[in-house]
Amino acid sequence: MSDAPTIRRMANAIRALSMDAVEKANSGHPGMPMGMADVATVLFAKILKYDATDPHWIDRDRFILSAGHGSMLLYSLLHLTGSKEMTIDQLKNFRQVGSKTPGHPERGHTESVETTTGPLGAGISNAVGLALAERILAAEYPTVFDHRTFALCSDGDLMEGVSQEAIAIAGHYKLNKLVFLYDDNGISIDGETSLSDSVDQIARFKACGWDAVTVDGHDAEAVEAALRATEGATKPTLIACKTIIGFGAPNKQGTEKVHGSALGADEVAAARKELGWDYPAFEVPDDLRAAWLEAGKRGQSARKEWEKRFDALDDAVRNDLERRLHGDLPESFAKAMADYKAKLYAEPKEMATRKAGEAALTVVKGELPELVSGSADLTPSNNTLTKNMKVITPGDYGGSFMHWGIREHGMCGAINGMAIHGGILPVGSTFLVFADYCRPPLRLAALMRIRVIQVFTHDSIGVGEDGPTHQPVEHLAALRAIPNLNVFRPCDAIETAEAWEVAVASKTRPSIMALTRQNLPQLRLKDRGENLVAKGAYELAPADGAPAVSLFASGSEVSLAVEAKAALDAAGLPTRVVSVPCYDLFADQPGAYRAEVIGTAPVKIAVEAAIRQGWDAIIGSDGGFVGMSSFGESGPYKKVYETFGITTDAVVALAKKRSSSAA
Repeated sequence: MSDAPTIRRMANAIRALSMDAVEKANSGHPGMPMGMADVATVLFAKILKYDATDPHWIDRDRFILSAGHGSMLLYSLLHLTGSKEMTIDQLKNFRQVGSKTPGHPERGHTESVETTTGPLGAGISNAVGLALAERILAAEYPTVFDHRTFALCSDGDLMEGVSQEAIAIAGHYKLNKLVFLYDDNGISIDGETSLSDSVDQIARFKACGWDAVTVDGHDAEAVEAALRATEGATKPTLIACKTIIGFGAPNKQGTEKVHGSALGADEVAAARKELGWDYPAFEVPDDLRAAWLEAGKRGQSARKEWEKRFDALDDAVRNDLERRLHGDLPESFAKAMADYKAKLYAEPKEMATRKAGEAALTVVKGELPELVSGSADLTPSNNTLTKNMKVITPGDYGGSFMHWGIREHGMCGAINGMAIHGGILPVGSTFLVFADYCRPPLRLAALMRIRVIQVFTHDSIGVGEDGPTHQPVEHLAALRAIPNLNVFRPCDAIETAEAWEVAVASKTRPSIMALTRQNLPQLRLKDRGENLVAKGAYELAPADGAPAVSLFASGSEVSLAVEAKAALDAAGLPTRVVSVPCYDLFADQPGAYRAEVIGTAPVKIAVEAAIRQGWDAIIGSDGGFVGMSSFGESGPYKKVYETFGITTDAVVALAKKRSSSAA
């Protein structure tokens, strides 16, 4: 008969399962799960407010494994606390195709995995967004939301640059319900972290407005005391847990040898002896299973009390909150957008699409109180702070606009966390050229299939005087290359409004709005009775008779194509214009529709103030292209367009030349 369960013995169950799974797969990272097992056990058995029988309870505490390479720690915890999905067979299939135990945790693939981690630093910024979402929702629904966010991070997480952006945001906004558990083991893949790093993390976090303490990560009482001390915190807290990586593996612990590979049969056997774990692989004794299952149920009473408070809400308030949590749109939304577009049709407006975006966003925000906007210090340029928004400030979360500072990567990572939390529709903004700073969270948002919207203005060489450093030429192609991401480049106010309609309704696909600095004419003058942007591309202007030329364009270049059509029609070359506001959605359309839109005109030309990459799928490899093949240049935007030959005359000349050759 085993002795009564203790924290150390419960932790050893994590260690054993982790090294067994990694050993069976002959792939993985046993070191972190073995080193942080004591800390994780204290957190899940003593502190965390959760109920394993209801993993989606909205007021649960969140646990983020930012050190995603240590995924077996999380999978072991899910299995031990009673996840129906995380069976012992899933642990045995660690890192195998089709299993629920991939090499790094994936949201949506494995139940109870809050966010997809692996790229270091991502979980840190997500955790900041989760903690911020809780504060914003608690300000609106104080009896419904009152939970904390715990993130386990590694040396690697804290070395990544995004960590500085994220912790600065959290400290400034006083996210007191956020706790980082830092696996301070001094080891990375190359060896001791002293090879490349000498940062005093305690001083660093304190300088960013955090409380920060150090504890022995293998002293359960000390870890528990440090965690309980955070309950009344007025700041976010870092707990640096001094640990031994691979704790229990007598010949490899404390070295990089346990970081990214299986221990090997001999070391596994030695670790079992060192830990006093006299059980076969993947076996956990009954008393420890019972103790862990009890830990998994520990939050049931809190959940039941919360359900009473939730049920006590006014019916209208509760129904609207449930709508928000499901990501649904209110019934009034469609009419509000239809009314707005009707005004545009009645009084066409020439404006930059960033201004059109502001106008549309004002309508959207009026219907969706859950929308929280923000900008990375470009608010006057991005136009994402509308008159019906209030700014969120440190300690006052009853608003709907975030000043993120010049932290594009941190902003996008935090926005992912806000979307993951639920109940909030987050919107970020910066210049399109700075998408380079935030590509990792954009990719992860697409991978996680979450609804986030990024407004990227100043979308082309039309930026003008700021020059090539600020003129995106390859960015549209690079972003379109990301699967499950809608990149919208609308040509006028109508398309901008329709892009917003599609974006807010897209529950499982993030969206990017690429919007102009310069004014554009309104090209859509008649309501066609459907959202044409939702199709990705459509015939904006038909040819008069059998088309000789098809012009395809997006954004600001659609007006050039329309002007070129008039000149080509007059020259006896019937021309049609196809607007392509969202290449990604067009690719999703049935083949028959795509063929109809592409058409059979002998001359096909694409026009976009960006590189050609991607357009061949529409115009063919032998199609014509008017656009960029180099970086831009500083100067007034019209002169810059002329310099690079992106003009109506250039389109007309190319069409005539190709028509003559085809004759």
